[in-house]
Amino acid sequence: MSLKERVESDLKEAMRSQNKDQVRALRGIKSQILLAETEKGAGGDLTEDGEIALLSKAVKQRKDSARIYQEQGRDDLADIELTEVEIITRYLPAQLTEEELTVHLQQIVEDLGAAGPQDMGKVMGQANKQLKGRADGGTMAKIVKSLLSS
Repeated sequence: MSLKERVESDLKEAMRSQNKDQVRALRGIKSQILLAETEKGAGGDLTEDGEIALLSKAVKQRKDSARIYQEQGRDDLADIELTEVEIITRYLPAQLTEEELTVHLQQIVEDLGAAGPQDMGKVMGQANKQLKGRADGGTMAKIVKSLLSS
């Protein structure tokens, strides 16, 4: 079942159960899917990588919004954004823990023979390919930087 079909099915169920938070989050995802599918040059359906990228972007946007709302003392709006993050992450692959991520990144560093900070781009490129959607880019960058500086 594609992401679009899962979201539509879950949206119908959320509407039946009158779960407003879930309906709002799923409508947002559905809207982004439709926009991505109708973009010029998109060719219709999204690939699995495209779906993961779309969901990851949605999560990042909502986390950024929540952080801004919290800085402005608008915890009510931040809670809404964080609830949507929680719902959207259900559709992403399981996230790696920091320990698991460190092990994967250490292996990538060894495989590429990376020796210092000048190899950060090479390591991050390979890490993004291998761990797409399973880890936050900022966390990966922080770990890679510490691995390459030691």
